[in-house]
Amino acid sequence: MLGRTLFIDPGRCIGCQACVSACRECDSHRGTSMIHVDYPDAGSSAAALPTVCMHCEDPVAPCAEVCPAEAILVTADGVVQTADPTRCIGCANCVNACPFGVPLVDPAQKLQLKCNLCYDRTSAGLAPMCATVCPSGALYYGTLEQLQAERPGVTVTAEFAFGEVVVQTGVAMVAPAAHRGPLPGGLPIVEVNGEPV
Repeated sequence: MLGRTLFIDPGRCIGCQACVSACRECDSHRGTSMIHVDYPDAGSSAAALPTVCMHCEDPVAPCAEVCPAEAILVTADGVVQTADPTRCIGCANCVNACPFGVPLVDPAQKLQLKCNLCYDRTSAGLAPMCATVCPSGALYYGTLEQLQAERPGVTVTAEFAFGEVVVQTGVAMVAPAAHRGPLPGGLPIVEVNGEPV
């Protein structure tokens, strides 16, 4: 069962980017944001989605598994850390391995960058910076019980299906009320000349 973690509620995101600005203030990576806001249907919809590391648990952090320099560590409590700058070689294996498209590589620094759940804060019992400033509650930090007390009837999942592979994560997402089982992961099916790709 989920302990104290980050819950993402895409239906509440207003695309304000307060989370992006707050992330730049986190002491472990001051000046650089490790979160980004995606606009899946820009131009046609106001829909927005904060994108953070999902801290994969099963399989354990694909990004860390493929790192040839062992620069990405996973803490005992399951938080997948951003790359250690003294070890990262900027190869982008982690970018290709992440099913959620989270890690980014800064080519100038030759360094992978991704959310580490504000580990300097969360390991001390504080909420991540993004969740402390989110005006709509799209990013919520706490336990499932706390979330359900504030939002009765909310359904969450920490399982995502990528074809036949199911990835279990340490960060959860609010799902439609009637949804049961893993949420579909990956990019939407796109048609080119009438054929799905």
